[in-house]
Amino acid sequence: MSIYEKLLEIQQKLKVPKNQYNKFGEYYYRNCEDILEGVKPLLTKQKATLILFDEPVMIGQRYYIKATACLTDTETKEEVKSVAYAREAEQGKKGMDSSQVTGASSSYARKYALNGLFCIDDNKDSDYTNGIDQQQKNQNAAQKNTTYSYYCEGCGVEFIGMQVDGKQLSAKKEFYERKKRYKKALCNDCVKKMYEEIKKKKENQHE
Repeated sequence: MSIYEKLLEIQQKLKVPKNQYNKFGEYYYRNCEDILEGVKPLLTKQKATLILFDEPVMIGQRYYIKATACLTDTETKEEVKSVAYAREAEQGKKGMDSSQVTGASSSYARKYALNGLFCIDDNKDSDYTNGIDQQQKNQNAAQKNTTYSYYCEGCGVEFIGMQVDGKQLSAKKEFYERKKRYKKALCNDCVKKMYEEIKKKKENQHE
């Protein structure tokens, strides 16, 4: 049996109900520990091991935690990996130190690396106990309260908004304004590089 066949067996048999409850958001969810507890018996049966590891990576001007979930066949040493990222918050919650901020990002990234590896859908779950109506309410609330970030499509630097004709544009409007103007959402440095490359091409054509 190959590592992919073993993974298929685990994906089909793994059941991780949402037993955690968020009082503030009024919804049920599963965490990384729940997934690990559910998969351990299946790993033993399939003679496979699961290893999780993290590494900090810089994307643009922000640090992200890159989590990797690696499933290894103990018989053949074949591996299958899944990767997920979580951005560290600029400021943690009240009472959290820097290590706890990183730890929270790690747990979040690991959970979604496991979700990807084992095909766990965090949006629709047959074990979800709130019902369809409540689930829709939770999703709508989450979308309403979500803050999106917008990044340069050239170097990855985060847009923070800009002044245009005396008006302050949001990061979102800055992103789409730049995309409309340059066909790609580019920061000032990337725009400068783009024009320099165009200039060099024209000079080479005239030589």
